[in-house]
Amino acid sequence: MKWNNILHTVIFLSLAGPGIVGNILIFARHVYTSVLGTEKKPVDLIIIHLAFSNMIIICTTGIRDIATVFYFRNFLGDTGCKAVVYLARMARGLSICTTCLLSVVQAVTISPGTTLWRKLKPQTSWQVLPFLLLFWIVNVLISSNLLCYIKAGGGLNISIPGTFIGHCYMLQSRYIIKWLFLSLMTLRDVTFQSLMGWSSGSMALHLYKHHKRVLYLHSSRSENNSPPEIRATWSVLILMSCFLFFYWIDFILSFHTGFTVTHDSLSLNIKTFLELGYAGFSPYVLISRDIRVPNVLHAH
Repeated sequence: MKWNNILHTVIFLSLAGPGIVGNILIFARHVYTSVLGTEKKPVDLIIIHLAFSNMIIICTTGIRDIATVFYFRNFLGDTGCKAVVYLARMARGLSICTTCLLSVVQAVTISPGTTLWRKLKPQTSWQVLPFLLLFWIVNVLISSNLLCYIKAGGGLNISIPGTFIGHCYMLQSRYIIKWLFLSLMTLRDVTFQSLMGWSSGSMALHLYKHHKRVLYLHSSRSENNSPPEIRATWSVLILMSCFLFFYWIDFILSFHTGFTVTHDSLSLNIKTFLELGYAGFSPYVLISRDIRVPNVLHAH
């Protein structure tokens, strides 16, 4: 095995292993709260969905990377390539939409009770479910072109124009199809990231006012003793910061490699880190700021 493949494997395992464990813990903790807990919140369903999307990203990226690093030419085949690449793209879209929903719900939750936005706060999980269903419909449709243009790379003539995605190969689509789906993806990302920007600004303003109020009252309470909604707001803000960091660095790198048509091992290793980064780190942001997770594990 080449050194760049060894490095690629190390990067993948260092992110995928802890990422799967962390997402399973978050998933189990919020399922436990939703099913058996006395306090059921709509945000629990959102975090369950986010953890599920993250696990899909890690698993599909892992299967693709294993086939690439170990040169398993016929490991996936056409059907396997379609499934892996399609699910990875769809789960990435679900992660964007779910992170946005989480931030908007948290911003509405901490808004003053007299504002119109507070009336939009979901009271039950059933009020969140239609949004999650809409996310699935949107991302299933936006990623549907991959089912026609993804093939296994092993049996293709290398003279056929296209792009390698790990072991798999994406054939060139017609110009109008390519720009239609690219426009839909751009519209989705711009819309949801704009909502993230509004919600993060609203939460930052609320935290600033809370900080001034604490200073005014000369409160001796530390951050760990702050109200639960303040801890939750900090968690969501940190989560969004992580998401935006990994998203935009990945976007810039993808644009650079696509423009310069370079696919060296360093770029591929960095891209793997960025693809798995948010899915691997996000559960630990939630765990580190949610003191109830260890209590649930201790109860079991």
